[in-house]
Amino acid sequence: MLLEQVRGPQDIRDLSAEQLKELAEEIRHFLIDKISVTGGHLASNLGVVELTIALYLAFDLPGDKVIWDVGHQSYTHKILSGRREMFDELRQYGGLSGFPKRKESPYDAFDTGHSSTSISAGLGMAQGRDLLGEDYSVVSVIGDGALTGGMAYEALNNAARMKRNFIIVLNDNNMSISENVGGMSKYLNAIRSGEGYNRLKKDVTAALMRIPVFGESLVDKISRTKNSIKQLVIPGMLFENMGITYLGPVDGHNVRAMVKVFREAKKMDHAVLIHVNTKKGKGYMPAEKNPSHFHGVEAFDPGTGKPIKEKVYPGYTDVFSKELCRLAQKNPRVVAITAAMPDGTGLKAFAKRYPERFFDVGIAEQHAVTSAAGMAAAGLKPVVAVYSSFLQRGFDQILHDVCIQNLPVVFALDRAGLVGSDGETHQGIFDLSYLTSIPNMCVMAPKNLWELRREMEFAIERYDGPVAIRYPRGQAYRGLKEFDSPVEYKKGEILFEGREIALLAVGSMVSTAEHVRDKLKEEGVECTLANGRFIKPVDEGLVGYLARTHELIVTLEENVLQGGFGLQVTALVHQCAPQVKVLNIALPDAYVEHGNVSVLRESLGIDSDSVIKAMREFYPEKLGGPV
Repeated sequence: MLLEQVRGPQDIRDLSAEQLKELAEEIRHFLIDKISVTGGHLASNLGVVELTIALYLAFDLPGDKVIWDVGHQSYTHKILSGRREMFDELRQYGGLSGFPKRKESPYDAFDTGHSSTSISAGLGMAQGRDLLGEDYSVVSVIGDGALTGGMAYEALNNAARMKRNFIIVLNDNNMSISENVGGMSKYLNAIRSGEGYNRLKKDVTAALMRIPVFGESLVDKISRTKNSIKQLVIPGMLFENMGITYLGPVDGHNVRAMVKVFREAKKMDHAVLIHVNTKKGKGYMPAEKNPSHFHGVEAFDPGTGKPIKEKVYPGYTDVFSKELCRLAQKNPRVVAITAAMPDGTGLKAFAKRYPERFFDVGIAEQHAVTSAAGMAAAGLKPVVAVYSSFLQRGFDQILHDVCIQNLPVVFALDRAGLVGSDGETHQGIFDLSYLTSIPNMCVMAPKNLWELRREMEFAIERYDGPVAIRYPRGQAYRGLKEFDSPVEYKKGEILFEGREIALLAVGSMVSTAEHVRDKLKEEGVECTLANGRFIKPVDEGLVGYLARTHELIVTLEENVLQGGFGLQVTALVHQCAPQVKVLNIALPDAYVEHGNVSVLRESLGIDSDSVIKAMREFYPEKLGGPV
């Protein structure tokens, strides 16, 4: 097999065109085999195999720098840079990351994990190259979906001012995670249908240059009016009008054609954008037919494409989806907003039932938040469904456009807490800290699926201000069903009464606290178990009661310690009962790498056994010291 002989870029340089085709097919089979076991991003990686090979042939990595937008499509890049043998541990704890990581390899020029960043990063790297007098190529690869993000336009606006070479590769597969929406998608569709323009330009230029004496001057005069000609053939010509040379479209599965264009682009002394058309999921029929489903997958049967493990219902996303539709049926002012993730956030059912009240804004979280603020100001009840780590991108808009005006926008934060295999850029472990820092913001977390329904009902029907509900990825907790009281503003609840030690948990950590209580009860230690419900505002009455009646309060949250729930409780306890000890169980002040969530919880000390160990060390006079 050719693939087994590839241990670095130099091993593909002497391959024939037929061998490169064979290599591309071997890479696809390899990716399907490996990802079917480990899970990962499949469709996007199958689509860029030839594109990656062409980049490796046209450029000299790692001297030249390639920056992958989002980065989940970098698997072929990792294979060609010598990491093929690490794929058995792809996205596993301590194993190969599913995204580019500078500390993993010198071939990874820049860490990426969120969308629309590669042009900004590449532009900055090119400017650094120029100021330091160095000489290498910088290539930013960005998808058409990522061009719906405003940061990409900010970067394009500045890239037009470049006086030295900077290359942008637009990987156009007509998809982000779900189907692309909006004006940029329509614009790129027009360009795809305008391939005749490039052939026309080439043929006319060649013919004119053959005219003796006057040919070159004619070409020069025509080039001065090229915008007028392009406007007739390709609508807008956005990139050229900005001052960025546009090349393409190019077949993204034709290695030779791409290498030729890349080498031409390297000769230019300014910014150039190369438009490459690829097919997401190429070479694997289930992924070609359903690229959204195969964007990110768990282990699956490569023969059928079906997951090995059946999905466990209901997940928190499923509960959210069903409850939102129920509440929207009662209230015609309820609208839903997503940033290119109707499937992942559970809004697909809402979109089907209420299409006129559903808004997919593309990969544009900032716009999603501010447009929601506008809807709220107009009298609607907007629900912004978004992954926790992606809402970070809209922090200023939450603070400035929603909360200053105290507008009734509901934020449904999916994937809050540890999400596992996608690693640092996707762990939702900061939302409690940044959201509770904003005045007027209310933050809740449900202990189980029934409480998620109660909190949504409270947020949509009974609360008239900004509110965020954060819930984890995966199966919804079905325990503690007997505790299903209505949600009251700023009120937690005591689930079990005990003595001396109180466990005060929020969200996903309530079930962990329940397990801690059960294990200590077997040792004869009766703990109080309380559900905080509200992270902001904290139930001061509940904290005061626990401080008056217990010697130790243990707070539990799946968020970093700094700025989180535990430090708020600690401050309140120290005000009213400074003699009471407070132990905060939270995540460390660090970025959490990829791995199985259960493994991560244990390694980070927030599983039940680790919590008990920490309690013994902190309170040995009651719990007998460390074991």
